[in-house]
Amino acid sequence: MFKDLFGKPKYVTVRTRTKQEKEDISPDSRLWTKCNSCNQIIFNKKLVENLLVCPECNYHFRISAKDRLAITIDEDSFQEFGQEIFSTDPLEFPDYKEKLATARARTGLDEAIIIGEAAINGYQVVIGVMDFNFMGGSMGSVVGEKVTLAIERSIETRKPLILITTAGGARMQEGMIALMQMAKTSAAVKRLDDAGILYISIMTDPTSGGVTASFASLADIIIAEKGALIAFAGPRVIQQTINTSLPEGFQRAEFLLEHGMVDMVLSRHEIKDTLTRILKIHQVGVSNYD
Repeated sequence: MFKDLFGKPKYVTVRTRTKQEKEDISPDSRLWTKCNSCNQIIFNKKLVENLLVCPECNYHFRISAKDRLAITIDEDSFQEFGQEIFSTDPLEFPDYKEKLATARARTGLDEAIIIGEAAINGYQVVIGVMDFNFMGGSMGSVVGEKVTLAIERSIETRKPLILITTAGGARMQEGMIALMQMAKTSAAVKRLDDAGILYISIMTDPTSGGVTASFASLADIIIAEKGALIAFAGPRVIQQTINTSLPEGFQRAEFLLEHGMVDMVLSRHEIKDTLTRILKIHQVGVSNYD
């Protein structure tokens, strides 16, 4: 469990691999996990010590938003805001309220994103982290509002913004309201740019749909985690639509780097140190270590 590394058992989100959660790793009741990429059987403790990255093939398992925070920011530096905002059911979509309740109980989150202020090796930032376990990381009105609030806090405090994304697209249960968040967040990013505030986007597996087509792709620096699927429509949809084979590695992070869609591809182990170097280069925030 991550408590072995960080002393924060509430951040542990290791689950059984189900049909809906093929990327999650096994619970504590099992000692071993089979890698989804190389099929290597991995001792769970070793996997956790390696930040849920396969030690054999470097496959990156998906992790929760809280675990992502634990390995990215300084311990005890996170101050969450925006907790008072909750999704409603504006379209009275069948079973939407029940699905929200299930997602909240299952993840311990109020929504598919957490936002707050934090420090990264002493550098002060505003940060938002999405969680695919909450309804596929779908962007509804609350996700759009929280992204916008994070941007506005960044402008207000002059702290750089870091958004770590994983998403399956717009939330269909909110229809056009969800799609409107693409324009809303994009307009907010424009205000951030006009204010001259650094914005770093980190795309993790998977980042797709309206999130990719809006704020996630509008950053000053765009980072992708190794092996992440980054797309608007998924490769299977595209292949079936155009009825032709796609290039090897299509829409994976490395493919996007080769074609100029992202600025760098990093292993999970490299992200915190890389963010620190970027913040130092741009001389933003206040470092306790300078």
